[in-house]
Formats: sequence, structure tokens, C-alpha cells
Amino acid sequence: MRPLTEDETKAVFEKLANYVGKNLVHLIDRDEDDQYCFRLHKDRVYYLPLPMLAQATSIARPNLISLGTCMGKISKSGKFKLGVTCLDWLAKYAKYKVWIKPAGELPFLYGNHVVKAHLGRITEDTPEHQGVVVFSMADIPLGFGATARSTVATKDLDPSGIVVFHQADVGEYLRDEETMF
Repeated sequence: MRPLTEDETKAVFEKLANYVGKNLVHLIDRDEDDQYCFRLHKDRVYYLPLPMLAQATSIARPNLISLGTCMGKISKSGKFKLGVTCLDWLAKYAKYKVWIKPAGELPFLYGNHVVKAHLGRITEDTPEHQGVVVFSMADIPLGFGATARSTVATKDLDPSGIVVFHQADVGEYLRDEETMF
């Protein structure tokens, strides 16, 4: 487990900023008693408290499987891909949110895009191609994606038009459980 390089840190923060915006500061600057850090282990980026990091130094690298919250994976080309395991942090600090109707929850959890017919609410002034967190109408985070259209353009869309492109959902815990960790 090692600290991120400058290029890796830039890739991680750019991707996170697409979803949480200026709230990224809340992930980095915390109270002195509640310090967190980002670490890389086997091409996966983890977000963990400093006391946990201190305890992990007593575990040999080959024996360490996971630690803290897995935020995503860095590819061989240096690009960062967010994982569904970071959904709790994204939901807490998300700048733009989308709520879907109960009829649209299951299609989204099977990996389909959100269409206008399933859209319950959307944050005002959401731009096109912006990262959003998808919630149920009961405020339960279901996944995240990128908007296909802005809030203004969504109002004129037909019911089968795509509003949010699917990127990850909590159904992946069942579909990809062998390869997730």
C-alpha cells in the first residue's frame, strides 16, 4: 500500500470532482481527529482513516486484501474508474442528484440507463454530461451515472429518451461479486 503519485492523484480528484464538485474539500480537509487519506494497493484506490493505515502496516502486502473504502481502480493507461463501493461517499457529498420512480429502480439496478418515464426529480440547473448520483424516491442511493441532457433539455424529452447514462449501481454487488475485490 503506497501513497498516490501526482498523476494518479490528479486523475482521482478530477473524477471525484465531476460528481461532488467543490464538496471534494470535505473529503480532504477534515478535523484533526478524523483524518483520512488515499492509498493505492494492487491498482485500486482506497480511502481510509489514518489510524487504520497505522494498523495496516503490521500486515504483509501479499496478505492485505482490502482496507477502508475502495474508491475505484486505476487502469494500466493511468485512467481512474470509480467503483460502486464509493457510492456512500458520493451520495453524501453529491452536487447533482437524480431521483427515480419505483418503476424505474429495477431496470436501473439491472444496468440500464434512466429514461424520462422513470425520472422522479432532478437537481435544478444540472448540466449535460455531469456526474450525478441516482437515488430512489425514498432517498436510498442506487448508483451513479452521467447526465445525457441538461435539466432544461430534459423537460422537452419524450418518455423513452435517456436522461442519465448508467455507470454503476448496487446490483453490481451481486452481478460482479467474483471480480469486485
